[in-house]
Amino acid sequence: MSVELVNGPFDPWARLARAQANLTSQTQCGACAVFVGSMRDFNEGDAVNDMTLEHYPGMTERALSRIVAEAEERWPLGEALIAHRVGPITPGESIVLTAVWSAHREAAFAACRYLIEELKHRAPFWKKETLTAGGTRWVTRNTPAGDGTDQSAGASS
Repeated sequence: MSVELVNGPFDPWARLARAQANLTSQTQCGACAVFVGSMRDFNEGDAVNDMTLEHYPGMTERALSRIVAEAEERWPLGEALIAHRVGPITPGESIVLTAVWSAHREAAFAACRYLIEELKHRAPFWKKETLTAGGTRWVTRNTPAGDGTDQSAGASS
């Protein structure tokens, strides 16, 4: 299981390919589910130029590792990966990659969704946006899990 904080732009698909190539249980995993979130250029009705994603080193990795461990307890997983950006981010750049390998798609899909939803609500990250109209603000809430129809909140997917 792997948890990584990435300071600078990263290619989630290249990171996924490296994880796939190094998978020790490759012949036992018939399914891989993936989520990639990117920064949007809008949030809460305002245009956003960029964002800084802050975290507490050590604390953030431990929180993400706990979330992965919980997923491992709930589903039969071969491997799981969370890679998350920190530092300055511009619209269009990838912020987060969650990937889960399992023998079957049901466990892979469920665990992948669990990783991103728990990460969004429990991991100690703080987002500071720079608005196109001027000024900065801290993001105070995340996009709700729900049905995906709420387009008003959260700077990342």
